Amino acid sequence: MELMLGRFIDQHMTRAWSPGDTDCILALADWCVELGYSDPAADLRGTYDDEIGFQAIIDAAGGVVPLIDSRAALIGVERAALPEIGFVAVIGSPANVSRQWGAIWNGSGWSVRFKDAYPSCAAHALAIWRTEKQ
Repeated sequence: MELMLGRFIDQHMTRAWSPGDTDCILALADWCVELGYSDPAADLRGTYDDEIGFQAIIDAAGGVVPLIDSRAALIGVERAALPEIGFVAVIGSPANVSRQWGAIWNGSGWSVRFKDAYPSCAAHALAIWRTEKQ
């Protein structure tokens, strides 16, 4: 799984940052597809192209965690108490939705897709989901 995740991150970084196509939340959906799940965000792709549009989706869902929870339910992915390599999460501030990101556990930290980087971060997980190869 570690090698698969490394290849995924390397490949994902070849794609230009583009809200609604390639961003930190859709990176989680892309990872799920890589693992063999159907695309849990197919209906969201291309529906926003800036932070305002993305924030409207988050607000409609009730927050980032409920948004990812609803997407995980579409593909039968359940919550986990602790991370394992390849599990996805929402990390960041429990009180500030604009300081929350989608992330993938790499074994030593949370990999987060940013505009020009995919760093490994030490951060608090607000919720974790058990994504495994299908």
